[in-house]
Amino acid sequence: MRKTLVLILMALLSQHAYSNETVVLLHGLARTSKSMIKMEAALKADGYTTLNLNYPSRKHKVEHLAANVRKEIIVATSSSTKVHFVTHSMGGILVRQIQKSDPIENIGRVVMLSPPNQGSEVIDRIGDHSAVQKVNGPAGDQLGTSSDGFVAQLGPVEFELGVITGDRSINWINSMMIDGKDDGKVSTESAKVEGMTDYKVIHATHPMIMKKQTVIQDVLHFLKNGNFRE
Repeated sequence: MRKTLVLILMALLSQHAYSNETVVLLHGLARTSKSMIKMEAALKADGYTTLNLNYPSRKHKVEHLAANVRKEIIVATSSSTKVHFVTHSMGGILVRQIQKSDPIENIGRVVMLSPPNQGSEVIDRIGDHSAVQKVNGPAGDQLGTSSDGFVAQLGPVEFELGVITGDRSINWINSMMIDGKDDGKVSTESAKVEGMTDYKVIHATHPMIMKKQTVIQDVLHFLKNGNFRE
């Protein structure tokens, strides 16, 4: 009986351990917050308050999207001691833009999943095609790898950042445009950024990486410890 009570107490303490810390989830280009629901459920179960944002990724440039997302975050996290982030793809670029232009002062740890931190070669090759521009919108056009392009101008990160990216692809046409290993959209090398704290490559594809259970466990570990599991 005593052991059971101890276990119940430990579970309750775990649920409230991070209740004053909010984890903001940002989906990728042409996706919605539904893509992050599994990740959000795991974060809630671990005791975090979550903010799983929807934003119109295909309608505006990154600067506009980031400014609006920041406003929503500030309002929703006014009582939070820390604001962490878990992002997929372009969601990570929004965080970098926010922290460059108008930083969130109480930012905590950030995990980016398959981020185009150095841009995507796919955009370099076919970004000017009208069909691609129609699907991706203005922000997608900013994700090339040019040394004087938008992504390159964001510079190093100055927050605790863990990057997880994949080396499996279900889009062989895109993969033919990318040098080295890739996840169908971003090369494993392009996911890196100067200043990151930890980095990990796993067997996952770009569109599904956030749903992989091992990735979810790595995210939880990084938010608690500042590094990924061995």
